[in-house]
Amino acid sequence: MSYVLDARLSRRAAMASLASLGALALAGCTTTSRPVATTEPRPLGPADVPAHVLAMYGPRPDEKFPVPAAPIWLLDPVYWRQEVANPTGERSGTVVVDTANRFLYWTMPNGRAMRYGVGIGRQGFEWSGRARIAYKRKWPTWTPPADMIERQPELEIYRHGQPPGLDNALGARALYIFQDGKDTLYRLHGNMDIHSIGRAVSSGCVRLLFQDVIDLYERVPDNSPIIVI
Repeated sequence: MSYVLDARLSRRAAMASLASLGALALAGCTTTSRPVATTEPRPLGPADVPAHVLAMYGPRPDEKFPVPAAPIWLLDPVYWRQEVANPTGERSGTVVVDTANRFLYWTMPNGRAMRYGVGIGRQGFEWSGRARIAYKRKWPTWTPPADMIERQPELEIYRHGQPPGLDNALGARALYIFQDGKDTLYRLHGNMDIHSIGRAVSSGCVRLLFQDVIDLYERVPDNSPIIVI
């Protein structure tokens, strides 16, 4: 009798212990303490940008129309101009626009490339293919195509050209893309809207910050090949 009672007590003790362990295990799957507060990453400010980057995107007072500094801290650092290993497979002296990643590359010797962040054409206005940079212009006049004026009647005032200046649609520089000897009407050009870089917002042209298109202009000779992918 005593043996049976002891066995029952032992089983009860074991079950009680298992129940306690089960409660602890369940407690491990739930959060009983206060949740840890999380915060969004602090936006970059001028003090967070390396000095050489601030200098690259600083003011250009000697331009025909003085260019103000770009607030480069508002742009994802991946889109800051930088020299990188050439990922394109294209020979030196080629402009490559990677529309998927919003990059423009100018390929250089020794497997290197200069990379720029760009804005590209929004859906329905994209262009791709191989072509040539037929020529380039400083502070160009912009003449909107007739079909653009039809879509945006407010551009009628520029039918015969928008004068050069900071507010000109082509900005400080423009590089003109021709294919098979014909003007594609697509351009690489300057843009002061930093929030357009890294996005698909334009009417098909490739936008660069003023400081970047000025830099690109000095590197790319007329008749250079360009591929937009």
